[in-house]
Amino acid sequence: MPRAALLIIDAQIALLQGAYLADDVVAAIDEALRRARDVKAPVVYLRHCHASFAPMMKGAGTWEIDPRVAPQDGDVVIDKRASDGFWETALEATMRDLEVSRVVVAGLQTEFCVDATCRAALSKGFDITLVADGHTTGDAVTDAATTIRHHNYALTRLAHPECSVVAQRAAELEFG
Repeated sequence: MPRAALLIIDAQIALLQGAYLADDVVAAIDEALRRARDVKAPVVYLRHCHASFAPMMKGAGTWEIDPRVAPQDGDVVIDKRASDGFWETALEATMRDLEVSRVVVAGLQTEFCVDATCRAALSKGFDITLVADGHTTGDAVTDAATTIRHHNYALTRLAHPECSVVAQRAAELEFG
């Protein structure tokens, strides 16, 4: 099985406040963390630094990663400014240094940072496992449940000649 790393995207207090099924998603992320750590798989966090939304600005109390799924010693935390977690960050170099070929993705927000980072990872040659019950968002153009269901469907059907995206529930994850 290819070497996998868990990538937790923007599991920050400000985004989890009011997010759809936030406590259930935190529990799924926690399960993914436990499974990754049980086999010593790398854990990488992305943390969004918003330019103008005060609760997500660097240093704000709600900018921090939720303490229920907070990084531990040895985990990598990468700050970002764009929805795409690879844009002008050390994410790709970190994954290459860790010899990762499969990225297990969880976090927030489904239609923005989760979507953009999954698509970028695929374009950079990584296989992706989307934690189907481990990402969320708020109601917007569509209700959050529809947005999540749509992304679990659409991302797993992206065409790529060499890489794939699969969706699995946290309780089914294997890091191997």
